[in-house]
Amino acid sequence: MATEVAASATLYFGPWYRKSPYFEATRRYGCTAFDIYNHTYLPAHYDDPVSEYWHLLNHVTVWDVGVERQVEITGPDAFAFTSMLTPRNLSDCAVGQCRYVVITDQDGGIVNDPVLLRLEPDRFWLSAADSDLLLWAKGVAVNSAMDVTIGEPDVWPLQVQGPRSKEVIQKLFGDDVVSLRYYRCAEAEVHGIPVVVSRTGWTGEVGYEIYLRDSSRGDELWERVMAAGKPHDIRPIAPCEARRIEAGIFNYRSDMTLENNPFEVTGLERLVHLDKEGGFIGREALARISAEGVRRKLVGVRIEGEPLPVELAEPWPVLQAGSVVGRVTDAIWSPRLKANIGFAWVPIELSGAGAELRVESPGMTLTARVAPLPFLDPKKRIPAS
Repeated sequence: MATEVAASATLYFGPWYRKSPYFEATRRYGCTAFDIYNHTYLPAHYDDPVSEYWHLLNHVTVWDVGVERQVEITGPDAFAFTSMLTPRNLSDCAVGQCRYVVITDQDGGIVNDPVLLRLEPDRFWLSAADSDLLLWAKGVAVNSAMDVTIGEPDVWPLQVQGPRSKEVIQKLFGDDVVSLRYYRCAEAEVHGIPVVVSRTGWTGEVGYEIYLRDSSRGDELWERVMAAGKPHDIRPIAPCEARRIEAGIFNYRSDMTLENNPFEVTGLERLVHLDKEGGFIGREALARISAEGVRRKLVGVRIEGEPLPVELAEPWPVLQAGSVVGRVTDAIWSPRLKANIGFAWVPIELSGAGAELRVESPGMTLTARVAPLPFLDPKKRIPAS
């Protein structure tokens, strides 16, 4: 007997998940759906996603990304400990600089792919993707014999993204902050609200992240951002799936997990420095993988056919000679590129640009081709402008 599946379901707001300091503001401004990310509610929908996409590209947007929990590492051995967590060389990471890093386990698996902020010589934040990075770091610290303190500070980011974001940040914080270079950060305040501002974001557009350092003032900060952005038609949106895929930005858990290593993910190979001073967790495993090569790869794909109505709810199988050999992890219609784009895990022999794939979507089989990543702006001229 067939069972009919409801087209939608209700998410109840229970006390077992965290709410950001902007939660009530997002509801006040029209958020109608939420996801769960890092045990925290994440706004998922305000309006038509295509409308939100074009607003991001043409104006300025604000996002509640309090789900980006911070793992703070302090103490005399903070640099050595943080360096041990990642295969990326941090020796030239100055105070006030940010770095995209991968955190690896003893087998070379990806634990997380945070943005690292170096706030002081012995004070780091890891702005975490959706995994329990805090527990991993605490576990590593237990028997490390290093003098460090690991914790989760009262820090809650907002993203201000889009071509008019500079005007908003200048109004809020002045010339010193708005002139931050790409992937730099600085401590600041607005009307006594303590924050850290970084020139980063999840869009590939010009943008900033404002890390609130006092959760009691979340609603006040939100309204000040909205007031500063009003002349530039600011509006809140959910994280923009189409824009992040265009930019080749991966989403931990959906695109990659602990079962994957950086050599398997297009573009993450550059974050592995096997000969870095002091070593790192997973070095021996990654050295072996580097020597042997990988059997699969996460690549970009362009999928033929009519525009996909929404992003994938479940991975789609990739077929070869009638057998499943991989999966599409994310795919969506890009209004600017006028193409369906996404990411897929494929065998290494099918990972070259232009390789033809067969993708099994609900009700039909589609043709796809491997495409270089990112899909546009490979030199990151837009966010660095």
